[in-house]
Amino acid sequence: MVDILAAPQQGKADSALRTLTGISIAHWVSHFHLLVLPMLFPFLKDRLGVGYVELGFSLTTLAVVSGLTQAPTGYLVDHFGARKILLIGLMLGGCALILLGLHVSYASLIACAVLLGLANSVYHPADYAILAEHMDEARMGRAFSIHTFAGYLGGAVTPAVIAALVIVSGGVGALIASGAIAILVALLLVAIGIPEAGAHKTKPGHENAPKQAVVTPALITLTALFMLLSLSVAGINNFGVVALMSGYGTSYSIANVALTAFLGASAAGVLAGGFLADHTERHGYVAAACFAANAAIVLLIALVTLPGWALTATMTAAGFLSGVIAPSRDMLVRNAAPAGAAGRAFGIVSTGFNLGGIVSPLLFGWIMDQSAPHWVFGASVIFMLATVVLSPFTERTPAKAATQP
Repeated sequence: MVDILAAPQQGKADSALRTLTGISIAHWVSHFHLLVLPMLFPFLKDRLGVGYVELGFSLTTLAVVSGLTQAPTGYLVDHFGARKILLIGLMLGGCALILLGLHVSYASLIACAVLLGLANSVYHPADYAILAEHMDEARMGRAFSIHTFAGYLGGAVTPAVIAALVIVSGGVGALIASGAIAILVALLLVAIGIPEAGAHKTKPGHENAPKQAVVTPALITLTALFMLLSLSVAGINNFGVVALMSGYGTSYSIANVALTAFLGASAAGVLAGGFLADHTERHGYVAAACFAANAAIVLLIALVTLPGWALTATMTAAGFLSGVIAPSRDMLVRNAAPAGAAGRAFGIVSTGFNLGGIVSPLLFGWIMDQSAPHWVFGASVIFMLATVVLSPFTERTPAKAATQP
């Protein structure tokens, strides 16, 4: 009898693990693709003969498209199925980079940015809808943590992967190979049988439940928080290497090591943040405390020219603190999401990331063109302090309380 009961439980656990693994790999691709173009800025600048503002405009285009399509994509996820939408996003992002590699021009760069923006709008609504429906409720925070960790890890290894690809195959080869990775991952998800989610109108047992508004004060507040989170790290992620090289006399290799340390520590911080998310409900205050400390650390980088080892250590600490808040951030969104609307809720708040992405490339590109690289870090400090101010308000949103059982 024990074996008979244990078999279905083991099968369910294996299915959940397979689902989490596949979705996490897809999230890895999403963060990897977001940094492919910035990491190839030196190649693209020389090949296209444009400035950093023009290059930054491609990232703004990506963010505008993703921002405009994030919420509609959440609707598609909830009504037509997260699995289908996720596979389409992976294929679209992969083809965008391959096509740019086959025809490198500024027009192709902007077209690639548009397609990458469409692809990027898929990941959060689709991923979180699948996780919310198929993960064990008791381990939901840890599932979110692992999923987010995979995304951060994708960003962390991008500088090293792109640098290696450029050495082996040049900038064109790096673009094509980066696109091919997404297509291979899409085929992998099909092979391992990622389950569907969201492709139903009503869950069993909720037939008579009253409809709830999706756009709530809680989600609006969280959208603003997501925008500030994006702005607080976008300059470091996208312009940190060139800022360190031009403003601090840092070599390309040390600047890349420092950025890789920042991104890698962010991934490690996510795992630590998963533990916090499971053991505290004060997620907004966790975010405020982490970013207050982070603002002080990044201010030191802005004001002082540090030796290579100290710069790497400081960037590591800053990255770790920026990662700690991610699982708590995701739990806040899940708690605020109306029943059956996880795709739309995550689509709405993820628009905040895109709003930040619209502003940040132009802002930080303009800062670099003004020969003020120290302000790449100085502006990041300002946005971190704004995050500190807003974060506690996420603890007192009426919609959050209304969604509690």
